[in-house]
Amino acid sequence: MKSTDATMMDPYPSSQSDIALCVGEASGDWIAALAIEELLSSSRALDIEGIAGPKLRALGVRPLHQSEELSVRGYVEVLRHLPRLLKMRKNLMNHWAVHSKPKVFVGVDAPDFNLKLEHHLREHNVPTVHLVCPSIWAWRMERIHTIKAACSQVLCVFPFEPEILEQSGIRASYIGHPMASIIPDAYEPKTYREKLGLSSHTPLLAVLPGSRGAEIKHIGPAFVQACVEMKRHKPDLEFVTPLQPGPWKSKFESWIPAALKHCWRVVEGQSHECMAAANAVMLASGTATLEAMMWRKPMVIAYKMPWLSYRMMKDKGYMPYIGLPNILLQEFAVPELIQHQATPQALANKALFQLDNETNRQRLERKFAEQHRLLRRPSGQLAAQALQEYLI
Repeated sequence: MKSTDATMMDPYPSSQSDIALCVGEASGDWIAALAIEELLSSSRALDIEGIAGPKLRALGVRPLHQSEELSVRGYVEVLRHLPRLLKMRKNLMNHWAVHSKPKVFVGVDAPDFNLKLEHHLREHNVPTVHLVCPSIWAWRMERIHTIKAACSQVLCVFPFEPEILEQSGIRASYIGHPMASIIPDAYEPKTYREKLGLSSHTPLLAVLPGSRGAEIKHIGPAFVQACVEMKRHKPDLEFVTPLQPGPWKSKFESWIPAALKHCWRVVEGQSHECMAAANAVMLASGTATLEAMMWRKPMVIAYKMPWLSYRMMKDKGYMPYIGLPNILLQEFAVPELIQHQATPQALANKALFQLDNETNRQRLERKFAEQHRLLRRPSGQLAAQALQEYLI
């Protein structure tokens, strides 16, 4: 690889930083903030800069870019933003390898952006820590060679990941999943229903079509039509959907037919409250499936994406599962309906079973409780301890 041109203009203010970091999504911003907050509470003042979300910025991290600039998903969608992303990464490579070399770089998730950046910085003698192991166990296992070249250490949120990495000579540590410490072992669903202004006795399905506009666009209509079908079979069924305020919340609400308006609440945020209140969940594949598992909820997982993105991605996986609960349990504990399988009728049939079958509910509660316990560790403290080693 060509060495960085030291004469290249640096678009960022140059100063010696203790930690450089790059966060691509809200979940990464939250996980990184737990570690940084722990470090700041037990260390001298630290100079930290990078691509940061609102939680990191609130802790005093100097933003060279905001994490929202990296929140792009799917091959087709990335192609549209590729020139901008490549220029950003080139500028950061130059900045941290030449002009403002940090004591450690922390790449938080976003492997497509971070791994190449980490590789370059490591070649320039900057230690690199990757927080949240790329899901090589689900797809693109060949990426493990890239991780080995790019990362001084990987901090893992799932207990089976360190062994996979260490078999390839990659230093890895298990820090647990921080969400596991937030969601309680025991709770009363009626309390959450009261908070949301929902009936305490009628069956309730939480419907979560995703957090991004592209996700809502592709799976939202099928979810709504599935609920129309379910209502025919279960007249007392009610629905609740958490969405962030904005155009996609309004769009989703416009898809709900007039006949269901009286029994469907769309609320701002409060996804955890909606899952806790519900008898079962219908949701898009993603981190929310892990959260639903920790709330011990029967669920149906579905996902749709643009046809070309799907064709490019479908053959890169080697596990039969896409939902995190199924991946952790290594079985189809809950149904998954992907692309053309996610028809309104199929979604309705699977969701009605999840709502009504008590034997299935009890089985899932036992399995999910055990996974929840395995995931609960002091994640922020463990991540901070790992980073402290590079700051001495």
